[in-house]
Amino acid sequence: MRPILLLLLILILSACQNESQTTRGVDMYNSSGDMVGTADLTEQPDGVQIKLKLEGLTPGFHGIHVHEYPKCEGPEFTSAGNHFNPEGKEHGLMHPKGAHLGDLPNIEADGAGLVEAELMLAGATLMEGKNSLLQGEGTSLIVHDGQDDGVTQPSGNSGVRILCGEIKTEPETTSSESPTDPTDFNEKQEEE
Repeated sequence: MRPILLLLLILILSACQNESQTTRGVDMYNSSGDMVGTADLTEQPDGVQIKLKLEGLTPGFHGIHVHEYPKCEGPEFTSAGNHFNPEGKEHGLMHPKGAHLGDLPNIEADGAGLVEAELMLAGATLMEGKNSLLQGEGTSLIVHDGQDDGVTQPSGNSGVRILCGEIKTEPETTSSESPTDPTDFNEKQEEE
């Protein structure tokens, strides 16, 4: 009986460990250090799915990319490094010699500056490997003020970096005083 209980305990613990390796929650911050939304990353068979909820953007299209380092030091977020590009390709989803692994389709902010989008980062993983977003200390997710044209080097002529979120290998433990998610307030307003 004890071996069966021990085996059951091991299976339960390994299932819990796999969950933390296949999902990541990322808080997104603007250059002033204000939390402006979230990105939820989930391991999928074809890559990593990213569910975005953001606010405070200028209406219109914005470039979004995964960058090399999990460092979001404002106001310019240059600490995040270049686009995540483990295969040494050119930038741009439409470039014949591209794309960087960190290149994503543009996102669109509505008239109120809100974004709700689901993106797929094809070929990426949250597990181990060359294409892991969690290799080393991790990576970051950057939103730019302009639209990515899909071909111009090195970043699609998408302008300055305006939002950043750290995708860390070891997620920080949540404190009792974490910032509130402003997009939750928007959902409550829509319900009223």
